[in-house]
Order: sequence, then structure tokens, then C-alpha cells
Amino acid sequence: MAPNDTLRARQRQRARPTKTALTRQGIIHAALTILRAEGLSKLTLRRIAAALETGPASLYVYFRDTEDLHVQLLDALLEPVNTAILPDGPWQDRLNTLLIRYRDVLFTYPEIARMALSTRLSGPQYLTLVDAALALLQEGGLTDHQAAWGIDLLLLFATSVAAEQSTRQSKPGAAEQESTLAFEVAAADPRQYPQIARLGQALLSGTGPERFKWGLNVLLAGMQCPEDAAPSAAAAP
Repeated sequence: MAPNDTLRARQRQRARPTKTALTRQGIIHAALTILRAEGLSKLTLRRIAAALETGPASLYVYFRDTEDLHVQLLDALLEPVNTAILPDGPWQDRLNTLLIRYRDVLFTYPEIARMALSTRLSGPQYLTLVDAALALLQEGGLTDHQAAWGIDLLLLFATSVAAEQSTRQSKPGAAEQESTLAFEVAAADPRQYPQIARLGQALLSGTGPERFKWGLNVLLAGMQCPEDAAPSAAAAP
């Protein structure tokens, strides 16, 4: 290579922008951008690596696999849930507020909500959420056993509500389906469906927040029932 060619090559190298060093926060930010634009199905380590102009292998320093990436992404999304101050009031109301905030994060991302139903969640933000909910259950007088087992029910309830409602509303024709159901309930033959005809629109009444709070109160009431037997030490399947 001629001296002038060597000089020009060096100048081109110096002119190239320096790549930003990879960080977990930077990867999560890129992942969130892809999630919003393309959906969870496109959110792979290979896709993120392409967006960051690096190789997929470099991301395995931070994530075991794509599922681990999805779990850590949800954990990052939960940070506002934990940093927002809970309002004053009875412990049940504060627990309801905490779980509504968790549900709302999942509601914003239906695919993440569906993933959360079948994946073991973890991470510092998720553990902070669980710890805060356990503290409220303790404040409410629940036993350690009731709180330890009940927290799974509460989070499953919030997760399933978010997954069901967000998925349903994101589908084409969701409003038409709601109208069809309301018509079928109103037109139910009392001889064939006596209970549906009797209850009528009460089956569809109430706002989402009203039904969520009612469901939470039902779970809390059940969790405080007398315990039949001491739990075994074996982990749940």
C-alpha cells in the first residue's frame, strides 16, 4: 500500500464514530425500542445485536438466552411501579394500588403479559414488588404461610387479568365481540338459560377497576381462612 493510501485509511478509521460500550441498561433500552416497534416475537438476541452493531455472542455476557432477556426486560419495566409512592390509606387499598400498577405495566405490553404467565419471573425490581406486597399482607395480619402462598395467587390474578384484557382489546373486532356478547346475554332464553336470563346485564356490569378490586378482596378473604394443615417443605412444581 502506498504511503498516501495508508494515510487515507488511517484518516477514515479516525473519522468513524466510536462505538458506545455495551451495558445492560443500553441493551434493555434497545430491546424496549424493538419491542414497541416490532413486538416480542422479533425480540431476539440476534435482532438486538444487529441494532447495536455487535455480535450476538457479546450479549450472552448479560443474558443466558432470549427468555432471560424477556424476563430482564419486564424487570426493567417494573421500576416505576416500585419508585412511585403508595397513597395513605388501609393496607388493602395500598395493595390494590400496587397490584394495579403492576397490572398496568403488563397491560401496556400484551405479549409481555402472556410471557409472564408461563415464565418464572425474577430480578431486583420484581423482588422489590414481591417484598412490598408481602409487607402489606403482614400489616394486614396474615400469617407467614398465608402470605407466602397467597402472594402467588395475587400476582397470578393481576398477570392473568392483564394478559386476558390486553390481548382481547388488541385484537381486531374487539368492540364488535363485546357487543355480540351483550346482545346474547340480553336475548338469553329463560327456559334454556334461566340463570343467565335472571342475572342479565349484571353479568357484564362494573368497570375494570371495580372488578379488579372486588377480585382482589375475594382472594384476600380466602387467604385469611383457617389453615387446614401445615405446608410441607417441598417446593411447588
